[in-house]
Amino acid sequence: MTLTTHAVVGVAAARLFPQMPVTAFLAGFCSHFLIDAIPHWDYHLRSAKYDVSNPLNNDMIIGSDFVFDLSKILFDFIFAYWLSFWIFSGDSRGVIFVGASAGMLPDALQFAYFKIRREPLISLQRFHQWIHTGKKLREQWIFGIVSQIMLSAAIIFLSFAIK
Repeated sequence: MTLTTHAVVGVAAARLFPQMPVTAFLAGFCSHFLIDAIPHWDYHLRSAKYDVSNPLNNDMIIGSDFVFDLSKILFDFIFAYWLSFWIFSGDSRGVIFVGASAGMLPDALQFAYFKIRREPLISLQRFHQWIHTGKKLREQWIFGIVSQIMLSAAIIFLSFAIK
């Protein structure tokens, strides 16, 4: 999933608990794993190194490809916050920030794992790998983007219907 999808869904979950910041954070954080279990498209990261025999050995290699990937990730990150604040403009800015941040945090922690490889990051990465769908839509980027928009819209609608 893109960071934008994780952020928007994270806010949709967090906004259900506006008076409980820890619960709001946990809702946004947990939403990341729940939607990662759904088959989805991810944009390609040229600096990613995959070990199909042991995904816990995956890494991101810092170099010129990483700089390109970082620009792509930063665009997604900034767009994620902008869209979250726009869609949920009637909600508390704190709840929006907490939900979006918590929804994206597991992917940032993956990068930390790639570089540090210590507990609790090892256990979190193992869980992230376990819950993450094995079905990738790499070659179906149009369907992947449209399906993430539709998933986000459905969860946003549900969030507004509940609250």
